[in-house]
Amino acid sequence: MSTSSVSKGCFVFKPSAKKKKTLSLEDHFIHGCEGTENSEMRFKLCQDLWDTIKTDTEVLQDELNRNILDSLLDFTRKCSSTRQHSDWASQMRASEIPTAALVLGVNVPDHDMTFQGLSELLQQSVTPHVASVQAKECGALKHLMKRVLERLMGAVVTVDDEEEEEEVEQTSAQLHNSVHCSLSTLCDWYNTKSKKSYTGTPGKKRSSPVKDDPQQPPLVIIFKDLEAFNPRVLQDFILICSRYIERLPLMFIFGIATSPSTIQHMLPHSVSSLLCIELFQSLSCTQHLATVIDKFILTTHFPFKLNGKVMQVMISIFLYHDFSVRNFIKGVQLALLEHFHSQPLSVLCCKNKEALLNVMQLGHQDLERIRQLPSFKRYIEKQEPQEQVNLSTDDAHIKEVCQRLIKDLHKYHKNYYPILRCLHTLTSSLPRYPLGKQIRELHLICLEKNVWENEEYQSAMRLLKMLAKDELITLLQKCVEILQLAKSKNMTSALVQLEDVLAKFKQLDVVAAEPPPSVEDCITSPVKNLQKKTDLFQLQKALLEMNESRRSKKLSPFEILRNEAIEFIDGLVKSHLSPPESQTLNEVCYYTSSATVRRHLNATPRTSIQTALNSPYYYLQNDRLKTEDGTVSNAAPDICIVYKLHLECGRLINLFDWLEAYATVVSAAEGNNPDFDNFGKVDDVKHARFIRAVSELEFLGFIKSTRQKTDHVARITWGGC
Repeated sequence: MSTSSVSKGCFVFKPSAKKKKTLSLEDHFIHGCEGTENSEMRFKLCQDLWDTIKTDTEVLQDELNRNILDSLLDFTRKCSSTRQHSDWASQMRASEIPTAALVLGVNVPDHDMTFQGLSELLQQSVTPHVASVQAKECGALKHLMKRVLERLMGAVVTVDDEEEEEEVEQTSAQLHNSVHCSLSTLCDWYNTKSKKSYTGTPGKKRSSPVKDDPQQPPLVIIFKDLEAFNPRVLQDFILICSRYIERLPLMFIFGIATSPSTIQHMLPHSVSSLLCIELFQSLSCTQHLATVIDKFILTTHFPFKLNGKVMQVMISIFLYHDFSVRNFIKGVQLALLEHFHSQPLSVLCCKNKEALLNVMQLGHQDLERIRQLPSFKRYIEKQEPQEQVNLSTDDAHIKEVCQRLIKDLHKYHKNYYPILRCLHTLTSSLPRYPLGKQIRELHLICLEKNVWENEEYQSAMRLLKMLAKDELITLLQKCVEILQLAKSKNMTSALVQLEDVLAKFKQLDVVAAEPPPSVEDCITSPVKNLQKKTDLFQLQKALLEMNESRRSKKLSPFEILRNEAIEFIDGLVKSHLSPPESQTLNEVCYYTSSATVRRHLNATPRTSIQTALNSPYYYLQNDRLKTEDGTVSNAAPDICIVYKLHLECGRLINLFDWLEAYATVVSAAEGNNPDFDNFGKVDDVKHARFIRAVSELEFLGFIKSTRQKTDHVARITWGGC
């Protein structure tokens, strides 16, 4: 395309190339997934479950934070209404700023959702003037002031160029004078906004603080991460705000991750005395996790399940890394996406009726995948020879069998979770918690193997047979309430039997039971004999009689009924708490790749960096970098070459020798003849490239400078990838 013109000019030509087609989310899912014949249906099922989890998570988050958010709203309303009445001065000094200390715990990634919900509620029901600030954007006082004013006023606030960083280190009075104009601007804006002037009539002296009215909502400032703020900046900001508390209805909310004593550690008494602090404690993250597991894992509403190893990895990451429930839910979503992407039979991971319809739509290749499932192979081995032949050859027959097996799998889950809750109710209060204090611990035990084969389970059963009457009746009544919520024929039958057992316990109070023989009466005679005769034969005979009397002691009606109740619970456990791996077709619902979850959620940056430096082809996908014996190509980036050379050195590395080795490798990459005199010579360009690569290695933490030898560096890490 050309243009001829006498005069000079600028010509614009629209590109004639077609626009690049952007891939949709569905295209990304389908690309590279296993079993593309039903990938669209799997994508729809995955997206529906994903949306459901997201919606239910937000609802659950609101429910869990409702109490503390309601308390904070009441606090802000109380402080606002207090200013409107004459008892403002009696409630707090005029210079005190109402402050809510919100202790949220160390699960910092979850705090954003809490503060977002708090801001929305405050803006809806208390005040439209809410500003949230974080420490990373408020390194200096002027930055903090700028962020607060911009978010309260909704306008751009400029900072004078003459203000220098050293102003932050000045005294509080000087700081007050330097930023007085900024807060005065906020006062003028607030007066205009609320249509009320604080200056009063000209010539009259202000005698008392101005009271708020409904047209004067408070100005709420939220400090999301109090511990991360510069203490000096925070102190100066509070001192300045205290000078304006009579003209501005300011209110602070401190987000605290560790302990309320953080306020005393960061603020001296002269500053903390300017705050009227009230403490608010949020729900602990472990309780939050227990609720999430109860709503999303231990339920039949979600057909997608996690096996024991995946659950253990996710819970370990929660307990030993971040305590973040939000990240735990992201892990569940990751497992959900991986399951539907990598398992073609996940098309059956849906509600019962929908799964039965999808079975009839399976193709021959999908049916072959079913025949290759380990659980289905075990099922075939248990059948008669003719049935084995039919299942291996007849596609129509295997579809009918799969429908029945899918029904059995859904029935298994309907029976599993109520009995799991009943067993947890009975054992969670036992001494030393033999089966765990949290239901997730019991669930992990049940996922691994038969729980009744554990020694801890036998210990729990023995302890249950020692419970008092009132304790046992209370626990059994809780089990009745659990079974009443279950929707299963087996659970209905178990409910009737358990109610009969409770009725028998109540009849014990009415029917007079025969008192058991006293132990003292049984052993009186042997004891008297012991006092009369002391030879060895008589002593052995007396002890045997005492032992037999204890063994032959008659059980009371309560003890008989207690043993009957525990045996009934034991029978339910053995019938319905078998591991999911024992169920046929469990692979369509259970995600088992714990290594994938660990790799994505529990990142190992050092391993990734070493992999990139050792095998740059893994990331760059350049054919010139591909090697077979694990060596690094001489065409690799400089840092990869320098890294590989430093692996051949000891603790101290001579920089000059290192540079010469690098120059030799780079010269070979440039195609120079080794016989030339200039081969391997160090020029300015190679020297600069080497220095940059060494600096990058130092930044990554592989080497450091040392004082032992001036022309050497010390190696920090050992070993390769």
